Amino acid sequence: MKRKTIIAANWKMNGNLALVKEMSQQLNALQISDNVEVIVCPSFPYLSSLSDSITHGQLYLGAQNANEHDKGAYTGEVSTDMLKELSVKYVVLGHSERRALYKETSTLVAHKVKTVLEAGLTPILCIGESEIERVSEQTETVLASQLQPVLDELGIEAFEKIIVAYEPVWAIGTGKTASPEMAQATHHFIRAFLAQVNESVAAKVPLLYGGSVNASNSNELFAQADIDGGLIGGASLKVDEFITICSTAKGLN
Repeated sequence: MKRKTIIAANWKMNGNLALVKEMSQQLNALQISDNVEVIVCPSFPYLSSLSDSITHGQLYLGAQNANEHDKGAYTGEVSTDMLKELSVKYVVLGHSERRALYKETSTLVAHKVKTVLEAGLTPILCIGESEIERVSEQTETVLASQLQPVLDELGIEAFEKIIVAYEPVWAIGTGKTASPEMAQATHHFIRAFLAQVNESVAAKVPLLYGGSVNASNSNELFAQADIDGGLIGGASLKVDEFITICSTAKGLN
């Protein structure tokens, strides 16, 4: 099964207009392999500027979150309709920071996935375990518990339009990275878990790895059979490094 290779930049609450300008100029000029897509997810204030700057046919705009409601009295929140007006195509949901800091449950994340899909956008569904959970051999149990509410809410067929990003919490922004073999084993579990419901759908789901991916380790990570790209955090704020990571994506999985 040939799946797209996807490189998604999650700027988190970082960046500025100067970064938008430099990154868009570099990415617009980049030669990207066939079957590769690059997604940039800046903070909400920079979506408009980045949307106006994108000209590359394999470069897309993503948001870091969306509310589960279409509209209403939800101060500080952003709806999918607002995102669509800015040409957003992808939305990061369930990131570990949203789960930990803002107490988003897997059930709420499932509701958000439904809202984003109904709007015609593509969710990037984040799942991952803490270091304590990894050490206590609870990784598979945790990942299954984060995936199951989406299956319960939407069914396996919805995963034909969902990207899953595995981000071990212990490797996010810490400099620690799962070995390629460890990352592959976990990605294989995710695909196998979905395959228990429908093998055909599971084979199509793009699985991204996130967790201190950088220019020096991206090539080996992306070469793994079940790793279809990366959700890049800190390295996506460094233009040269992110360009290098995008260049290593060959679209060969």
